[in-house]
Amino acid sequence: MLNLSEIFYSIQGESTYAGLPCIFIRLAGCNLKCKYCDTKYSYDTKFSLETQEILNKIKIYSPVKLVEITGGEPLLQEEVYTLFELLNNNNYKILLETNGSINLQKVPQYVTKIVDVKCPGSGYEDSFLKENLKHISFGKDEIKFVILDRHDYDWAKDFIKKHDLQKYIILFSPVLEKLESQKLAKWIIEDKLPVRMQLQLHKIIWGKDRRGV
Repeated sequence: MLNLSEIFYSIQGESTYAGLPCIFIRLAGCNLKCKYCDTKYSYDTKFSLETQEILNKIKIYSPVKLVEITGGEPLLQEEVYTLFELLNNNNYKILLETNGSINLQKVPQYVTKIVDVKCPGSGYEDSFLKENLKHISFGKDEIKFVILDRHDYDWAKDFIKKHDLQKYIILFSPVLEKLESQKLAKWIIEDKLPVRMQLQLHKIIWGKDRRGV
């Protein structure tokens, strides 16, 4: 049984998969409470389902086969690994959004991991488990930094250099209404930084407070 916040179908708003139709399975609960969190409603369980029930619910969105498991923090619930296997056996392309604080060793290789490295502005700059760098697949998995201000930007830049991540898929995203996208773009351009800047496409389309999109 998995505790959930919501299940919905929308346009993928982030990562290199942005713009694609995607099914979202948002699990409930999180071990971090970031200062700028935009999904605080996911901290509490809204309903619980068996993995087969989840599969039955998302089948109505066929033929879409891109699914993201997000949260909260999905890896807090052990049964998420059963869900991975079930989705893979049913030919779904699986994306996992995780905050980087939980060991990724058990996540199957067929899952594309989108791993957040928390910057100081989140209040959890020490939460990232450095061992996870060994479990992030080059050329497939993605490393995300949410940037609040110039201090976060410089911190993220130093993290990338320190851990020799320049050739990995790196995402920089500004905190909505806290950092102007033009500023972040300017810094990246000036530094010729090999990262992909991303905006939250779903919020541009439907607005910052709309849920289920």
